Amino acid sequence: MSHPDRKSSIGAESNTHNAPNMPNGKATAVAAKLSDDDRVELADILPTGPAISPEEDIMQLARLGDIQAIEKLFESGKFNATFCDGEGITPLHWAAINNQYAMCQFLIRAGADVNKKGGESVATPAMWAAQRCHYYTVHLLLENGGDPLITDIQGYNILHLATFEGNILLLVLLLHQNIPIDIPDSHGHTSLMWAAYKGFPTCVDLFLRWGADVHAVDESGFTALHWALVKGSQGCIQKLIEYGADRFAETSTGKTPAITAEEMKTERIWHRALEDSGYDEDGKAVTLEFPMSSYLLKDKRSFMKKFFFFWPFLIIWVMIMIASHMVVYAGIPLALFAGYGLQWIAQRVQDYAPSDMRHMHKTPWLAGIFAGTLFWVGVRWLTTILPATYSSYMFFNLVFAIFYSLCGYFYFCTMFYEPGFVPKLGGLTEQKEVIDELLGLWKFDEQNFCVPCMVRMPLRSKHCKRCNRCVAKHDHHCPWVYNCVGVNNHRHFFLYLVCLELGIFALVRLTIGYYTGIGDQGSKECNLLAEELCRVVNSDPYTLVLVLWGTLQLTWVTMLLFVQLVQISRAMTTWENMRGAHHGHGIKASEAITSALTTGTTSRAGAQLGNAGLGPDPALPPTHGPGGHGHHHKEGCFGQWKKILGVDTFVETALNGYEGGKNRPRRQRNPFSVGCMQNCKDFWCDPAPLFGKRENGEAALGGQVVNYTMMYETPQPHRRTRAGEGAAYQSVAGDDSV
Repeated sequence: MSHPDRKSSIGAESNTHNAPNMPNGKATAVAAKLSDDDRVELADILPTGPAISPEEDIMQLARLGDIQAIEKLFESGKFNATFCDGEGITPLHWAAINNQYAMCQFLIRAGADVNKKGGESVATPAMWAAQRCHYYTVHLLLENGGDPLITDIQGYNILHLATFEGNILLLVLLLHQNIPIDIPDSHGHTSLMWAAYKGFPTCVDLFLRWGADVHAVDESGFTALHWALVKGSQGCIQKLIEYGADRFAETSTGKTPAITAEEMKTERIWHRALEDSGYDEDGKAVTLEFPMSSYLLKDKRSFMKKFFFFWPFLIIWVMIMIASHMVVYAGIPLALFAGYGLQWIAQRVQDYAPSDMRHMHKTPWLAGIFAGTLFWVGVRWLTTILPATYSSYMFFNLVFAIFYSLCGYFYFCTMFYEPGFVPKLGGLTEQKEVIDELLGLWKFDEQNFCVPCMVRMPLRSKHCKRCNRCVAKHDHHCPWVYNCVGVNNHRHFFLYLVCLELGIFALVRLTIGYYTGIGDQGSKECNLLAEELCRVVNSDPYTLVLVLWGTLQLTWVTMLLFVQLVQISRAMTTWENMRGAHHGHGIKASEAITSALTTGTTSRAGAQLGNAGLGPDPALPPTHGPGGHGHHHKEGCFGQWKKILGVDTFVETALNGYEGGKNRPRRQRNPFSVGCMQNCKDFWCDPAPLFGKRENGEAALGGQVVNYTMMYETPQPHRRTRAGEGAAYQSVAGDDSV
């Protein structure tokens, strides 16, 4: 099998990119780019011959979007909208490839054929636009009669061409045009195969969720899994395996995925993907063998969640027992060794967990550490501290009991209550309506549309990859509660922190009183401490070590409380606090759109369609570059723990505080803040019950009840605008957890 070289639609400007040899020994070409620049320069491809006056060069005028000049040419009778050159290229082709939306609309209304094929690849204007990821222009052409099933000279339709660049929003747009997901090109390659070969995991995921056939084969018997192994993208490989790709499928020449990986030097990635998906290096399912394993693993996910939540209970108890009942120079190393050994067991069990629980931070492990600490402290207080201090420290025991109970209640409310998930749409019809609405508002982008959830993202929402849902008024994903903190459980989370902080102070006071009463009962012999301290430690070492461990929680709790107090007073979330400098990253594009609304075009002439008598001109969309893949900086272990403990948020808030917020550029300030007192009142005094669930997404803003799951525009009283300015707030999208 081989693909013909994929050439550009622009004649002499075309580029051909050769792919590496495929498993069958033949070369395959990948999709060529139209050019390396943002726009195709007409001067590079003009044929030799008599010079053309710039005023009559219709192709150049279409490329530049000069509507007035082309209108004059049409009025003179020298050209019309159906004009094409010797290769069948029309002005609409040039307008489409350069994202001249207003020009495209003008030409269409003037009678241009949206399905006219031209260029070496014999492609339509929509295909040219798709190869540059100009999805607003693609949508315009399709809405005006463009046929998405037309193929070029090499058998590629518009979905194949869009897949070459991996722009996820363009693919979503095209899939909602009812294009068959598994339609092959001339060599039997589906869009899923192309996405796998190009190494676009998000595109592979989209196609699979859309129902693409993971078992489809091309003319040589290659599956999408074979093509993913050629590229060596672990994300693509793992996603295909999760959706049931045949791990032993053979091509027409008898090559399995394992053989393909060996030939392509991607064995390490293949084995890692198999391991993360629950298979050994031979592709066989790994099973956990122990008594009653078949019964316990009927619901593997539920079992693994419970295991990783309760196993730290045992680890904490064992480590504290060893450290408190042995001499310090032996107890501490042995306690650490025992903890490491028990964690090693958990990591071996993790090899049998579902693929999305193959890392500790994706399990309830940290939540189990805190819950285990809370449990053992409560047990020790009931069995030891309370009986010894009941009469002499009745008040502090009562205070501790209240805060301990409230801390546990609010902790589990934060863990189990839905954080405020944005409701998903009922079907494809509703999704298409939302997409069309966003396109009409010039807001079809990653800031306003969530591809995994297929919903319009409300303001202040964010898609959480851990929860795999969009969360309204997203604060952060907290691994200590194994849940997101959002509009529904934010107040419970804050009360959990307050009760924990006050409960620890009460526990410390009770512990001091407890040891005051029994301090003279311990032995005065020890290795490192003075005689008085030796008596205290030896009188009850287990309680002392346990309380010290519990008191350590004050470090991250105090930092989180500080951060939360500042953010509540400023009506900000943790996500907005940490990403505030990027809230305005869409403002330049928004200004360009606003400018186009008043000028109708970005051409030199500044002409409007209205001048042509064809009605008002909609906004010119921003240029959308290929790919659409963000760059994420990898963090080391220290960076991950900084985020888990909230150190980075604490430092950011401490350095900026109120002054930092005031000194931010005006457009980057949070328009939801209505003053410290009202912000706090909104947080504490909204109608939601303090003890119990709230209506999904409901909260107070400026004293009024709003629903953050359906808030797409800043409420009018909170818009901070000046003459000629739009709302300053921009929703943000991303994936980090705090």
